[in-house]
Amino acid sequence: MDLSLIMKIAGIGILVAVAAQILSKTGRDEQATFVTVAGIITALVLLVGQIRELFDLIGSVFGVG
Repeated sequence: MDLSLIMKIAGIGILVAVAAQILSKTGRDEQATFVTVAGIITALVLLVGQIRELFDLIGSVFGVG
């Protein structure tokens, strides 16, 4: 796993947390929830490639596929 990937996910988490707090304090709870869900989806999209590589590695170790 790359350090840059960890930093990207951490950056997304910080931005989402700040944006959600600001929206929540201004009474826009629905938008805060939407921002949180969008942040989670964005982080998962970044992780999909790494998860695929992990499954390929596990498959090659055990001789499957």
